[in-house]
Amino acid sequence: MLAESEYTMNNLFAQLGLDSSDDAINEFIEKNQLAAGESLKESKIWNDSQRTFLQEEWDKNSMWTQVIDDLNLLLSNVAE
Repeated sequence: MLAESEYTMNNLFAQLGLDSSDDAINEFIEKNQLAAGESLKESKIWNDSQRTFLQEEWDKNSMWTQVIDDLNLLLSNVAE
């Protein structure tokens, strides 16, 4: 199990099987903005296992919840 300080955006991306470098995360955020009203956990940017992980972690209010919420904000609010 990860220590609380290890629940980071970089580790979330690694958990999702994505490149977890800062540059790759920034690029992902720029290229995958959510449409108005689109749910992060239901977005088509995820494969089935990624979507399931995000939904399950959110539903059980796990340590990942804050990082998932942060990602949701980043994918919803990047300036044009």
